[in-house]
Amino acid sequence: MAMSSVMGLGCALQRLAVVPKASVSMVESSLSSSGFGAQLSDATTLGSHVRRRRRSSVSSAKGSGGGRSHLQLLQSEFVPLMGIRRKIFSGASVTTVRGRSSVVGVVRSMVSSDPEQLRGAREEIKKVLAEKFCHPILIRLGWHDAGTYDKSVAEWPKRGGANGSLRFSIELDHAANAGLIGAIKLLEPVKEKFPNISYADLFQLASATAIEDAGGPKIPMRYGRRDTSGPEECINEGNLPSAGPPSPASHLRQVFYRMGLNDQDIVALSGAHTLGRSRPERSGWGKPVTKYTKDGPGAPGGQSWTREWLRFDNSYFRDIKEKRDQELLVLPTDAVLFEDPGFKQFAEKYAVDEATFFKDYAESHAKLSELGSEFSPPEGIYIDKKPSTAEKFVSST
Repeated sequence: MAMSSVMGLGCALQRLAVVPKASVSMVESSLSSSGFGAQLSDATTLGSHVRRRRRSSVSSAKGSGGGRSHLQLLQSEFVPLMGIRRKIFSGASVTTVRGRSSVVGVVRSMVSSDPEQLRGAREEIKKVLAEKFCHPILIRLGWHDAGTYDKSVAEWPKRGGANGSLRFSIELDHAANAGLIGAIKLLEPVKEKFPNISYADLFQLASATAIEDAGGPKIPMRYGRRDTSGPEECINEGNLPSAGPPSPASHLRQVFYRMGLNDQDIVALSGAHTLGRSRPERSGWGKPVTKYTKDGPGAPGGQSWTREWLRFDNSYFRDIKEKRDQELLVLPTDAVLFEDPGFKQFAEKYAVDEATFFKDYAESHAKLSELGSEFSPPEGIYIDKKPSTAEKFVSST
């Protein structure tokens, strides 16, 4: 690298008093997109890279018998990264000591998302939805990030839940998450434009916005979720529901009760299958194409649960109950909603009362979106009018 760049970095470090903190995940995203990711394993953060370079630099200096100034060490650590996007330096905390500024290290974000950026991101997501017709996959992204939660584990982020961990390949590679890399790619430009929101908030914002944009209820969302910082904090595979378990009712209860949800939540949330299609090449379920999916919108193919699979309503429950259209998909975990007595009472009601379904769905979606999250500030951030009375969340036992 040219000496002018080295000196420029030194001058910049001396001029700056404070640089906003950002999550390491943003840095990792920059590294990956710049090609630097090939030099770092998926489990490596920029912070550990810098620490290794610092140790290496100090050892080299001692071994050569020469002393290197603090600024020279900083230059040796950060100069190789100068070719990466400039925002990488937002991951460094800069302090002033005796009138001089120095980089003290890359830190993990403890700062919550910015409300104005959340509002801006929501409008940008609406544009993506209008162009790509990607409502179903964005809903699924938010669900699967939250759906790893285990209420029996107290420690964050070991308890799983809505913490942005789904952006890491080790979790994206779980069988239940097949195809969700497409959702991540759709949202990356939004994250680029609005960097001061967490991935955890972005995923849940996209999911709720997709529901509302498709004609569904307004979700009483709370934001301010912290992000996990690396793939080592991802949950092991196996916490998400399966489409065709041997005992569908027992399986659904095992998965959702583990998250602290109940039978009403299970049925209400299942109603989101009014949107979307199942593609056999991803899930192993459904037909390659039907008369309802052969022309899109979006990429054609797959089998939908409903005729108008980009419209949020209660037709999912009506169609399952009637079982008249062989072109529509009914999974074992769908059919059991009208077979199991505990589920049936809600499914029957939702089939005839869309208003009640919308109300219950909005409450259950909001619950799901907060599972396992750690908020900063603890009370969260509301970008719409804060609900006057919060629903009491009673976990199932």
